[in-house]
This record gives sequence, structure tokens and C-alpha cells, in this order.
Amino acid sequence: MRELNDEVEELAYRVIGAAIEVHRVLGPGFLESVYQEALEIEFPMRGIRCQPQKPVAVTDKGFQVGEGKLDFLVGDTLIVEFKAVENLAPIHEAQVISYFKMTNHPLALLINFNVPVLKEGIKRIISSS
Repeated sequence: MRELNDEVEELAYRVIGAAIEVHRVLGPGFLESVYQEALEIEFPMRGIRCQPQKPVAVTDKGFQVGEGKLDFLVGDTLIVEFKAVENLAPIHEAQVISYFKMTNHPLALLINFNVPVLKEGIKRIISSS
């Protein structure tokens, strides 16, 4: 497993704080796009540098075969993926692991906003490479 530097840990902490604030105000029950828009406002208010809907090339044997989109790339190093589902499923984690393969970033936050308390909907996933 990869060692995470203090910068990545600090970004994760700040992103979680912003997500908790958005969830505190909006609560569960909206589409992912609503939380995405809210965080596009909240992140800059907190000085969090981010790239929403960051395109990621999907390659196979050196050839681009498609494109994915990260919900957010924060600080050029932290993947943030949002869901608004009843429960996180293995396919959601598989999606994040696929993003690791394409980007080589060390950490992702998988955040499900459809929970009563957001802390219960946050999953940290560390890249194994």
C-alpha cells in the first residue's frame, strides 16, 4: 500500500469538511449533480483548488480506447467521486480503482450523499500502486 504525504491527507480532510457542510445544508435525497454543483461553490469558498468533471483517458496497450470523468480532481492529486445511492456497491469501488489505473493518483474519496449522517457515507480508498 502507498504512503500518503501530509498534503494529500490535508486535502482529504478539507474535502470531507466541505462535503459535510454541503450535506448539512442540503441533506440526503438529491441527485449527484446537485451535490456536484454545491461543491463547485463550496470548494473555492474554502480555498480548495479543484477540477470538476476532469476527463481521464482510458488506455489499453498504449492506445486510447475511451474517456472517463472524475467527479473532481482536487489539488492535482486527490480523486473525489460522488454517489447518491441507497448503498455503495462493489462496482463503485471498482470505478475508483479503474481511475487509479488511469491516473496513478494515491487516494480517492468515495462519498455517498444519500445517508442520514455523511460520515457514514465516506469511504477512503488508497491506491495499491
